[in-house]
Amino acid sequence: MNRFTGSLLVLVALAVGVYSAAIDGPIDFYKLYDNPEAHISLKSKITTADRTAAHGYPSEHHHIVTEDGYILGVFRIPYSHKLQNQNEKRPIVLLQHGLTSCSDAWILQGPNDGLPYLLADAGFDVWMGNARGTSYSRNHTTLSPDHPNFWKFSWHEIGIYDITAIIDYALSTENGQGQDAIHYVGHSQGTTVFFALMSWIPEYNDKIKTAHMFAPVAIMKNLSSGLVRSVGPYLGHRNTYSVLFGSQEFLPHNEFLMAIFFNICQPDFMLRPVCESAMEKLYAGGRVNMTAMPEGMATHPAGCSTDQMLHYLQEQQSGYFRLFDHGTKKNLEVYGTQEPPEYPVELINSLVHMWYADSDNLAAVEDVEQIAERLPNKVMHRMADTEWNHGDFALNWEVRKYINEPVIDIMMEYELKNIGT
Repeated sequence: MNRFTGSLLVLVALAVGVYSAAIDGPIDFYKLYDNPEAHISLKSKITTADRTAAHGYPSEHHHIVTEDGYILGVFRIPYSHKLQNQNEKRPIVLLQHGLTSCSDAWILQGPNDGLPYLLADAGFDVWMGNARGTSYSRNHTTLSPDHPNFWKFSWHEIGIYDITAIIDYALSTENGQGQDAIHYVGHSQGTTVFFALMSWIPEYNDKIKTAHMFAPVAIMKNLSSGLVRSVGPYLGHRNTYSVLFGSQEFLPHNEFLMAIFFNICQPDFMLRPVCESAMEKLYAGGRVNMTAMPEGMATHPAGCSTDQMLHYLQEQQSGYFRLFDHGTKKNLEVYGTQEPPEYPVELINSLVHMWYADSDNLAAVEDVEQIAERLPNKVMHRMADTEWNHGDFALNWEVRKYINEPVIDIMMEYELKNIGT
């Protein structure tokens, strides 16, 4: 679930009132209308590759085809321009985003705090995945995103097909050749797809050095999100409501609308006070890096299938971490049982670091610890800050200190212990 979605609606509602309060005296609307700045065309959207390249980092855009025909847009920072280590062997890291998000979320904090930049400067080969259905992965070898069959997938397919394809591709690409495993970092849904893949196809555990789960989401019985709890009884079961809601694009990504919000939030634009005031109302408490918000507004929500949401709601209602519930009849055809099977997470034997927090309304402490009890090889990292929440793993002012640097230290320690292996 992503807070950027609500931010768009609030910006519209607050725009006129906030701008009025942001300037002195009465507004001369004629002058505003006649202002030449208003006649400048909108800046075009830039990609993850454009943003990383703007900071001087080498940047690549790859297109990876999955076993079931989806074409994924995946971005890479192959090495650091500061280290000039392009001719050295560099450990591979894959970063996987959350629901309705995309690769841009990882770089919102900029080169001083963003995890991809810090990893590159620490000597890693950084890959940023984009799940099927997001703004960077809206292509297929035979299906159009305008066709409903394109959207017949949940996060199970993202784990089984998308993540496997990206891992194998990265390992087979120049620099990856000769390496047989990667480091993995996932946020929210990025953790769910990891759990699904590594339990359902356990041989992929051999391709993981260390895994880092930010706000792990699997069991969802105790989550406190009011929205999820209110719609769960209606959409978390196989019924008329869920059938009508299923297998379609959720909040289609509107490039024109996203461009408007991106331009409103530009630092040198006359309506910047609108953006700043709206963001302050949405993200009170000074915990969020407000400078990162314009890029966030330009790229989120990034798109997903409603089946992904239905699958999560099923988890919340059942209290189990299991495969998609198609209803009794189809479950018998697909699984051979009336109820969908649970993911055998006991088979996840790769080293899993669980990063979780007391104030996370989507990944409750009780649920995280319950799934962790079944993992044979895990390390628990409960955030000392009791106010740390789901979004803080991406946008908190001090994410470098409390999350990014410790994660990199763990990866570096692993690499030092395994030199020559």
